[in-house]
Amino acid sequence: MSQEQPRREEAEQEHESIKHDDVVDVQGSLARKRIVAESIGGQVLGKDRKQASVSSESASARANITIGEALEATVVTAGNRPVDYSDAAAIQAAEVRATGRTNIIPGGVAAAAQSAATRNARLTKDEEKTKLAEILADASSKLLSDKPVTRKDAEGVISAELRNDPNLCTRPGGVAASIAAAARLNQSNNTTNTTSGTENNDKNNTNLTKQKLN
Repeated sequence: MSQEQPRREEAEQEHESIKHDDVVDVQGSLARKRIVAESIGGQVLGKDRKQASVSSESASARANITIGEALEATVVTAGNRPVDYSDAAAIQAAEVRATGRTNIIPGGVAAAAQSAATRNARLTKDEEKTKLAEILADASSKLLSDKPVTRKDAEGVISAELRNDPNLCTRPGGVAASIAAAARLNQSNNTTNTTSGTENNDKNNTNLTKQKLN
């Protein structure tokens, strides 16, 4: 057998492995976004519903919901709403917490949101305005870095949205609502995992004790 054949087989196996891992990652991400959307009353439609076939339990156990995923969940719950300054402020606060950088990153999701809010403020017809879905679709890939949502992240985003809203209110299904929902889900998931780990340790200790007694 030529040396090329084993190399070709190894390359094909590696390619198949990468494809499988990518599918698992995508399905897990879609499932986590679905969890966020459903927790605040939204519904995943179309191909997202078909692709997000991983159960909520297995998805949440595998990984916590990231800031990028929470932003993308907003597309489901409020994607058709025109971007305003309150949305832009909340998105910027989310980006800051995801990346750790306090300045607006050129070409980033916060910069796009700020530009859209400024443009929308000059327009009168909603159909001509830039929508949240246009800004937050694939938000994870637009962030320089990402991280699981925490309670402190949610508090910062909520505060930013409140300060920039004329009525000092957060938006139903908006950016702050999605980040807050993700933080609650992560906290619940971490508590469940900690409890499960403690129970497993207790079982292992019990088994060891029984073995020693025997």
